[in-house]
Amino acid sequence: MKQWSWTWKITEQQEGMLVRDYLGSVRAFSRQLLKQIKQSQGLRVNGADVTVRKVLHAGDRVEVALPIVKPAERLEPVALELVIVYEDDDLLILDKPAGLAVMPSMNHDVTLANGIIAYYEKHGVPSTVHIVTRLDKDTSGLVLVAKHAYSHSLLSRGYIGPIEKTYWALVEGHLINKEGMIDVPIGRKEGSIIEREIREDGQPAVTRYHVLRPLHAHSLVELELLTGRTHQIRIHMRHMGHPLAGDDLYGGSLSIMKRQALHCRRLTFPHPITGEVVSCEAELPADIKRAIGDA
Repeated sequence: MKQWSWTWKITEQQEGMLVRDYLGSVRAFSRQLLKQIKQSQGLRVNGADVTVRKVLHAGDRVEVALPIVKPAERLEPVALELVIVYEDDDLLILDKPAGLAVMPSMNHDVTLANGIIAYYEKHGVPSTVHIVTRLDKDTSGLVLVAKHAYSHSLLSRGYIGPIEKTYWALVEGHLINKEGMIDVPIGRKEGSIIEREIREDGQPAVTRYHVLRPLHAHSLVELELLTGRTHQIRIHMRHMGHPLAGDDLYGGSLSIMKRQALHCRRLTFPHPITGEVVSCEAELPADIKRAIGDA
């Protein structure tokens, strides 16, 4: 079974650093992850076990091995037909269908996470599910998954760089301006655990939009999330007077879609380990394509 490990050579500029300072400031290991590595005795310098207080010298080779992690008991493996768009030792990018929740909850037993665990078991991946970019159950498209805690930490903290998330949505009506920025704060709606709304005391929320194609009574719009608030695109488009087709929670009609017409089309980001740019796309699903034809 694979165990993730990395080896780095100490430079003259890093001479005199403690192991914990080198791993924290240079390699961006979080305190929590470093604690887990210490507990599993995953630290070595020049082949010998060391503590985090070891003083480093130029030429030393620091080796870090991640502990083998078992999935939580609630994550039962369920074989699903995963659509894999990208995969390497550190990452997995999937094209999620609409109607499938990402993580288990009181209302969702079989989820994308259950399928990922089954895939990991089949291929000997010693990890649990680390979701980096999550989608609503009825939103389709790309989901970024980190295969181990180190890549998850680097990506979720934006250490290497931002994750550019681009969506396509079918919205009602025609936008006056073909492109622009929506900068309106979002917060939880009073009395609801699900709905969000525009609130002056909400969290900052910024969405960039560009009309791809005006249709008869709808528009196909490309949107880029510059922040990641719950239901951000859905709320911002309702605020603009153009709710998503099928989004009856936020004022959209069910006439041509039975779920919100929202699809994560593209993800672009620096790879957490190599730093190389990763960019993936997912085609529109059949139900949105049909709706465009009816719009």
